[in-house]
Amino acid sequence: MKQTTPAAMLPCFEKWCKRFDDVFTHKAQKREFRHYLGGLLGESERENLDKPKTVWVLTREIEISQLKGKRNIAIVMNAATFSQATDIDYFITNISSSIVTPEWVVDTYSQRNWVEVFYREAKVWLGLKEYQVREKRSLLRHFILVFCAYTFIIWHQMTGGLRRRWANKPLNTFTEALEAFRTAMSYRFFDWLTLNRDVFAAYKASLGFIWA
Repeated sequence: MKQTTPAAMLPCFEKWCKRFDDVFTHKAQKREFRHYLGGLLGESERENLDKPKTVWVLTREIEISQLKGKRNIAIVMNAATFSQATDIDYFITNISSSIVTPEWVVDTYSQRNWVEVFYREAKVWLGLKEYQVREKRSLLRHFILVFCAYTFIIWHQMTGGLRRRWANKPLNTFTEALEAFRTAMSYRFFDWLTLNRDVFAAYKASLGFIWA
């Protein structure tokens, strides 16, 4: 039985995928391209970056022989102690100790380069680091597909395409635009399932499961 991802049912998603059809020579490659992107954009159990976190910052001036001088190091944790923390980051700077306060560290890091923002979102939401391949060529393919999925969401965030049909609020962030797309996928799949219960039940039965 031919499997169809919910994402492939969305006109905006199909239109986006067609932009890359010239890259592939076989129909199977075009189909799997759509399946892969649909999987990257689908629901997941990844951490929500928008959840507020309590941040503890400890700053110390230390001597680093390799750097021939003193540097300020900031330890940023999501708990008050190392034993309790599940997320720990280290920052080293040559800015004066009179400036490097916990507030300065948090404010400076919050204004980090947007390239870093992209990598955080791509890793958390689109599985940039979730791959099961080791060859360089396969890794590059995975990264390129993640970038393609990311660009698709950013494009709709900037043009307002997803908001016009799938949201009644502004989609100001990547995660909000992605959630609107996932809402569209859920609706399309539910709509398809309502009309094709027997097809879906047959598919489950072919895998040894009962849909009742």
